[in-house]
Amino acid sequence: MKLAVAQSFINIQPVILNLHQTAVYRLPPPLSTSYRHTFSLKSHRIQTPNPQTTTTTQYEDDGIPIEHVKTLVKFKSRHNYIRVLEVSRIADHPLAGSRLLLLDAPGNIHSISYLFKSITNTYFDVFATLPPLLPPGPLGILGFGAGSAAKLILETYPQIIIHGWELDSSVISVAREYFGLTKMEAKYPDRLFIHIGNALNASIKDGFSGILIDLFSKGVVIPELQNPQTWYNLRKNLKMGGRIMVNVGGNCVEPEDISKDGSVIMEETLKAMHKVFPDELFVLSLESRKDDSSLALTGKFPDDNEWKKTLKKPLNFYVNMWAQYKGSC
Repeated sequence: MKLAVAQSFINIQPVILNLHQTAVYRLPPPLSTSYRHTFSLKSHRIQTPNPQTTTTTQYEDDGIPIEHVKTLVKFKSRHNYIRVLEVSRIADHPLAGSRLLLLDAPGNIHSISYLFKSITNTYFDVFATLPPLLPPGPLGILGFGAGSAAKLILETYPQIIIHGWELDSSVISVAREYFGLTKMEAKYPDRLFIHIGNALNASIKDGFSGILIDLFSKGVVIPELQNPQTWYNLRKNLKMGGRIMVNVGGNCVEPEDISKDGSVIMEETLKAMHKVFPDELFVLSLESRKDDSSLALTGKFPDDNEWKKTLKKPLNFYVNMWAQYKGSC
């Protein structure tokens, strides 16, 4: 989704499940009856419109009045332009009562947190459907952000151990102060471990049972993920039967560099993955719309009904949204 400040409104633009952008949000089109209670998976990170490419009229409607949005902190770190927004609980909007972590110049939302619930109605919830498909062992999260996915997974699966990697130590500091990460670490001292550094160097003894990947920089999927060798290396870090689920972005992502195309980068990422997982690559896109963000899953596709039985609502709604990748989406 996109954030962009326009006059006195904050609008959530239908952008990919890219929660990396700032400023305002405009609601995506209504979903089908089955999924109407979820955010469209069209933004890997919620984003703010890029002023170089978006006009004011594009995001004036259906916005959150600016008086319902408060900036808690904003600063530049070594790696990011970091902002934390808080949406009032009285706002007439699905994001009411949330805190949002925005990174990069475009203002992509990288994390969402609610005080009284862990379900986010974003792609983080899709990430939380992975553990039932995995063999025993630790789960890696590459691109930890403020811990939105980790929080839901830890609360849902009592046996899961998570090792999270985040490049920017300032992001973790903000997560601890504004997103309850300190409490999470205290609550799960033997189940949550955070590492600062390059996520592509992540490794653990005996390998990961699964890896969640949410690696964006400057508003786009990092270039290393368009290289098949990266996926070979990641596969080596999996246990037998392990899987990878990754946010591959899409057309709705708004890069800092306006010459880049999020949908092209998504397709290059999927092609690189396909070379390593040729018959075992699946893609989830909201209603198969080409302007939505997508997620990819490796491994043989499980039995739909059995997978659903392991998931609580609304997580089980996502099972039927996967399709095998067969080339250009």
